Amino acid sequence: METIINYFETIPSSHRSLILVGGLTFFWLLESGLPLFRFKYKKWQHAIPNLFFTLTTVIINFGLAWMLLGTADWVKANDFGIINWLPEMPLWLYALLGVLLLDFFGAYLAHFVEHKVKPLWMVHLVHHTDHKVDTTTANRHHPIESVIRFAFTLFGVFIVGTPIALVFLYQSLSLIFSQFTHANLKISKKLDKALSYVIVSPDMHKTHHHYRLPYTDSNYGNIFSIWDRLLGTYMYMDREKLVYGVDVFPDEKKNSHIGELLKQPFQKYEKPTLSAESEI
Repeated sequence: METIINYFETIPSSHRSLILVGGLTFFWLLESGLPLFRFKYKKWQHAIPNLFFTLTTVIINFGLAWMLLGTADWVKANDFGIINWLPEMPLWLYALLGVLLLDFFGAYLAHFVEHKVKPLWMVHLVHHTDHKVDTTTANRHHPIESVIRFAFTLFGVFIVGTPIALVFLYQSLSLIFSQFTHANLKISKKLDKALSYVIVSPDMHKTHHHYRLPYTDSNYGNIFSIWDRLLGTYMYMDREKLVYGVDVFPDEKKNSHIGELLKQPFQKYEKPTLSAESEI
């Protein structure tokens, strides 16, 4: 564990880029061979707006990284934050708790708030209006959302008290898990269900991408499924019934155009329709 922590404490930017590109390439190839849905689409054409927003996310995170570094150094120097106030523990447990709590503040809480606050939902809408969810959807976030997510992560680093090694470890795991759960990948339902008791599984997250409430407002987690299960936001839906997108924003052509997607947060608010039936 110490070796891993030491590596992430000084991980080169080139290695972080390799994690992004390598993960995307791996799941792109895997989903092409084992697709959950056989989409009738041009895969590269579909990927263009998603990769554009991936690039804007990378630029924003890189530009603001000094704030993460400064905050992580401050909490370490001042022994501040939840994991620093707990009794001494093994390094593996310290790392696990740090990543687990960052997953709550940086992913679950941010995601939950984006669905409950109307202006933030309109920003987050860019992510949900992908009608063909695949691994490139993972980082399809409007630049405004990238800033919002960064702010929640920064708050998490301050409250949790994580050193920079755990911050970079969390961000790397978060990236890989997001690519994994969005991948158009078919795995056995039994395996997916078993995984969902510990981590966010592909089927669990894709329920969140169903086009209607209450499914849209469920399964907010990114790495660990514990937060959805503890806080009552877990839902199950048979993957054969999935319909991607948001029912009140059905124009797939507009939802695939970079210019239109950049304007989406400034449209009139429309609430997704409540499904007639739901399964918990």
